[in-house]
Amino acid sequence: MTGQQAGAHPDTDPNTDEGTETSTEAVPGSSSERESIDHALQALRAGEPILVHDAADREGETDLIYHADAVTPDAVARMRNDAGGLVCVALGHDIAEAFDLPFYGEAVDHPATGDHNLGYDERSSFSLTVNHRDTYTGITDTDRSQTIRALGEAAGTPATTDFASEFRVPGHVHLLKGAPDLLAQREGHTELGLALAAAADLPPAVVVCEMLDDETGQARTPADARVYADNHDVTYIEGRTVLDRFA
Repeated sequence: MTGQQAGAHPDTDPNTDEGTETSTEAVPGSSSERESIDHALQALRAGEPILVHDAADREGETDLIYHADAVTPDAVARMRNDAGGLVCVALGHDIAEAFDLPFYGEAVDHPATGDHNLGYDERSSFSLTVNHRDTYTGITDTDRSQTIRALGEAAGTPATTDFASEFRVPGHVHLLKGAPDLLAQREGHTELGLALAAAADLPPAVVVCEMLDDETGQARTPADARVYADNHDVTYIEGRTVLDRFA
């Protein structure tokens, strides 16, 4: 499938580490915007990854995203090697509630959980960490893919899933809990990915992993993320494109 972009390649300001983007997003409602969204939905349905940049004034990160039930050991290896961030599974709020999964900060009685001052949002989406009970250490590509696929399957059948019998805590897969009102309440990669899964008629479970730059150690710039998308035939979209379509 041909990788699509939300806009033209950005110009880079040599005086900044992150680069300055100009005209990176498609005009709302334009054919290129609709095409990028449509290709992203097709990719998720086909079990392929997509790239989603949230916003320059938010985290400023591009995440590699798969639907959870499509994650193979090769996909986990790709997230480790090509992305390099934290491999997390975002679950819809209602699914997380059905499985009695709290926000992590609400579950831990420790003073370090208080007085957060996040520069990008009011709170974190982190919930518990889990391993599937049939895994060994839980960290290998095979073990993590097994846990992730099982989470995707559980999200599709919450009424018949005994979460505590299938998964153990703590583990090596980080869970994220979506906001109750999704994009109307929060605009993070958790909600952006879940909104795309819903639009693709897929269960509310997606894997997100930040794209990091090997040379700087910082988040990969949108310009570099677009180059990766082009080179690897992956669809790239801006968070604003998702918000304009689904918020």
